[in-house]
Amino acid sequence: MHPIGIFDSGYGGLTVFRAIAARLPGYDYLYLGDNGRAPYGNRSFETVYHYTLECMEWFFKMGCPLVIVACNTASAKALRTIQQRDLPLIAPDRRVLGVIRPTAEVIGNYTHTGSVGVLGTKGTVSSGSYKLEINRFFPDVQVHQMACPMWVPLIENGEYLSDGADYFVQKYLDKLFTAAPDIDTILLACTHYPLLMDKIKKYLPAGVQVVAQGEIVADSLADYLHRHPEMESRITRQGNRRFYTTDDTTDFDNHATAFFGQRVRSERLTTGS
Repeated sequence: MHPIGIFDSGYGGLTVFRAIAARLPGYDYLYLGDNGRAPYGNRSFETVYHYTLECMEWFFKMGCPLVIVACNTASAKALRTIQQRDLPLIAPDRRVLGVIRPTAEVIGNYTHTGSVGVLGTKGTVSSGSYKLEINRFFPDVQVHQMACPMWVPLIENGEYLSDGADYFVQKYLDKLFTAAPDIDTILLACTHYPLLMDKIKKYLPAGVQVVAQGEIVADSLADYLHRHPEMESRITRQGNRRFYTTDDTTDFDNHATAFFGQRVRSERLTTGS
């Protein structure tokens, strides 16, 4: 097997994997959630880089010619260094792609007011990656960011449907729109956040749309494979899907259903740190 690798710090990347598998069902896929070291959102750039690189090396050993970093924090804090510094040395024939650039390339097309709100982890927001990338493609779009540090813990602890989640969803949205009331488009810059979609929509002003990343990344990957037949030909197409976690497999499998939309059976991977 030479599958497409899909990486996340935990479960969130499964929402991206779900969209990719629906868009490109024939390929082989290998998913890794680094749950044993999650969350990445509040960790330093150096730590996120170290963890992400270690996982990329594992994907390469497993035969993946192409890996999608379906984690916004890892994309923001580690991807560019890995692409520019590490790949030429350790795996020049492999490719690692993220979720920030394909999203930034299209998000400006959604807004009519020219004002976009970006909701993400503390790490993603503090990196400034979305603001930088969106303004590269849409220099006239105003980007307003809001870190939502309580959302991932709520989701990963199964509390995203609870009344307590409403409080924290409304809290961050109210703060964002108080600062920038002209926002008409909200980008969920964390792959966990689609599980809060109903609550997010509940507390948004009328006429504001919410954009998740799954379908955008899936379309971008399909376009990439079309433009790079030399890479596409290296990926096996037997429809296999394997799931790994660095934490307890039973716990991962129980949580994964909500993110992936169907039951999964994972295997345990022991990391080096």
